[in-house]
Amino acid sequence: MEWSFIFFFNSALLGVGLAMDAFSVSLANGLNEPKMKKSKMALIAGVFAVFQALMPMLGWICVHTIVEVFGAFEALIPWIALILLGFIGGKMLYDGIKGGEEEDGLKETTIGALMLQGVATSIDALSVGFTIAEYGWLMALVCSLIIAVVTFGICTVGLIIGKKFGTKLSGKASILGGAILIFIGVEIFVSNVFFG
Repeated sequence: MEWSFIFFFNSALLGVGLAMDAFSVSLANGLNEPKMKKSKMALIAGVFAVFQALMPMLGWICVHTIVEVFGAFEALIPWIALILLGFIGGKMLYDGIKGGEEEDGLKETTIGALMLQGVATSIDALSVGFTIAEYGWLMALVCSLIIAVVTFGICTVGLIIGKKFGTKLSGKASILGGAILIFIGVEIFVSNVFFG
């Protein structure tokens, strides 16, 4: 693959495709925390961007070093995403149904939950390492950075939309956000296990 418009265009398209799960989780986070500050929005979008850039690079490294081990691990990816997103979404649902939300805002997204979300939404991006295996390390890195920039932008939009509707939904936002996370986990699992 040569440096060309097609390379940059394909990298941006990869970014859009990979960012859809992170967009949905960002939407859920915005719903869950409608009074979120801009600095926290940047942190959340940044975490998703870093994970979306890191995973394809790890996949690329695996292709060029330990393909056999990665092949065995690849079957676990949908299960990991289902468990992580199911756990986080289930906790949000439980808190929303229990009515543990404060009047001045909903429960904030913690750093631990954010890291789990980052892993869960980006772990399937490891497979992208196979599709960019023909790239040299510099092209693979540039591709991953483009994916990160696209993910950051898409997640920021998800957070803004989620915040807007989270304010309007008030007490029900945690329930909706939790349901969205569980749905994403199930969708990743079903699409990879049954249709992948």
